[in-house]
Amino acid sequence: MAVAWKQTAAEYKALYHQAYNMARLQVDLALAYHRPGDKPLAIITDIDDTIILPINYWGYLINNNKDFFDDAIWDKWIPQYKMVASPGALEFFQYCKEKGVEVFYVSNRDQGPNTYEYAMTQLNKLNFPYIDNSHLTVNRETSNKEIRQNEIAQKYNVISYLGDNLNDFRRVYYVKDVDERTKLMEQDKDLYGSKFILMPNPTDGHWIRAIFGDSEPPATDQNRAIWKKAAARSAWEQK
Repeated sequence: MAVAWKQTAAEYKALYHQAYNMARLQVDLALAYHRPGDKPLAIITDIDDTIILPINYWGYLINNNKDFFDDAIWDKWIPQYKMVASPGALEFFQYCKEKGVEVFYVSNRDQGPNTYEYAMTQLNKLNFPYIDNSHLTVNRETSNKEIRQNEIAQKYNVISYLGDNLNDFRRVYYVKDVDERTKLMEQDKDLYGSKFILMPNPTDGHWIRAIFGDSEPPATDQNRAIWKKAAARSAWEQK
């Protein structure tokens, strides 16, 4: 159902437009209050499922009866450059460039020694601005984006962070407990829609790690039972 939603739902696309509309409002506010001598303005964004979408990959999994994320297939699929820009993404980032707001892309990927080249080529193919070595960071050894984000924030006034995963915003969210993760998010609830712009992703991410202890659990009957238990965490019991 999650993949069918990503493939067909107008609501899925609308949520991206909504997110980029909110991000544009934040850019306009920052520009209005920006004064000579202030640090330059910037946006920091995740890549996968935030500005580009792997819809074609999920369709392949469905057609091949895969019910879990398959890392080996993902690594073969990435250099095929089948990603598409998320709705509203290109317009928003082009607007940033026109207004002199720099964009920094910070991603976690690992497809071997060509990982960085794959990411840069894909973004260039889709005509995203600011695609160069100073604006694109790809972490292969860690999922911790905060180190690079903090480096950028030292030199720039970061207007907003864009991502489909709470860990795209703050490392503190990287926990292995569903309730703790929710509690941490609630502590930052006033930041969502302004400092943190969240995109929809019901198929993968660190929310899965909070259920399984692993963001990419293997396709086993035991894990299928865990999925079912998670899906029925709250369930009516008819009497």
